Amino acid sequence: MRTPHRLVAVVAVPLLAVVAACGSPQSAPPGQGGGGATGGGGNADTKVTIGIGGQTLLTYLPTTLAQELGYYKEAGLDVSLQDLQGGSKALTAMIGGSTDVTSGYYEHTIQMQAKNQQVKAFANLNQSPGVVLVVAPKNKDAVSKVGDLQGKNIGVTAPGSSTDMFVKYLLNKNGLPLDAASVSGIGAGSSAVAAVEKGQVDAAVMLEPDITVLAKRIGSAPKVLADTRTHQQVQALYGTQTWPSSSFYAKSDWLQQNPEKAKKLANAMTKTLTWIQQHSGEEIAAKMPANFNGGDAAQYAKVVGELKETLSKDGKFTDAGAQAVLKTQQLANPEVKGKTIDLATTYTNEFVGG
Repeated sequence: MRTPHRLVAVVAVPLLAVVAACGSPQSAPPGQGGGGATGGGGNADTKVTIGIGGQTLLTYLPTTLAQELGYYKEAGLDVSLQDLQGGSKALTAMIGGSTDVTSGYYEHTIQMQAKNQQVKAFANLNQSPGVVLVVAPKNKDAVSKVGDLQGKNIGVTAPGSSTDMFVKYLLNKNGLPLDAASVSGIGAGSSAVAAVEKGQVDAAVMLEPDITVLAKRIGSAPKVLADTRTHQQVQALYGTQTWPSSSFYAKSDWLQQNPEKAKKLANAMTKTLTWIQQHSGEEIAAKMPANFNGGDAAQYAKVVGELKETLSKDGKFTDAGAQAVLKTQQLANPEVKGKTIDLATTYTNEFVGG
């Protein structure tokens, strides 16, 4: 993963056409529309639908890579991937029954327990949020710290998503009320890049590869107010180097009713994470859908290679990491603040390995 001074890395403009995290079946890359990523008929014993909180965002790369490597099929599962605009929308789809499992941020399990709904994460993909608060070019001279965003409009993937929680956490950490700035859903990919570039928002919480694409579009590194792409940056912000983010989670009832499916999914993911650590950015990128590199395979591979630093190595959660996420939620989310959360019921390692 990169450090702030390396933000000048660029991606060819054509990548904009393929990093949209939400699009109609006509515009989404293969495997990202509502029809899912697999075409087999399957049956109830093998079929699983996974909703992703922004498929082209690199934090969710392992979910797609497991499909491309054939690890879901090898495990005896017929997996369909549905690309959704943000984590909150992916969560909503699962709660509503449109999907079985969500590839989304672990913190949602804590949020749902605060609402008396039991959701449990069962495979950890990433140990870093990977989110970055950038300033829109129009405000590069006027905004130099989080406090300067008071009364401003900040872009997030979707209201209620982890990017929104990041904004609220930063406001709280800087002594401001949670509503000191407003948020607007700008999705991810090309819609997010365009919103920041054109000044539709004053700042935005973004992830890779969108940050690199934005740097190319504006001709320089965007001003960064907060960054969580490395363990050191996570330590500085949260007081821990482990902050579990992208994960597989499902309703606790679904896990109880489908333990074999959960085990197969978790082990397919850990196999994918092991494969990632054993291969270069170029080799990883070559396995991803061709549309994802936007005609600049070398630059895409470089950004992918930088991702490896903070990905989970074994798919397991730690209590320290879960505690760090809970602390963040207690500060940033009024629905969690003051609530008694049984953290042990929000995640499990029982399906990983064995």
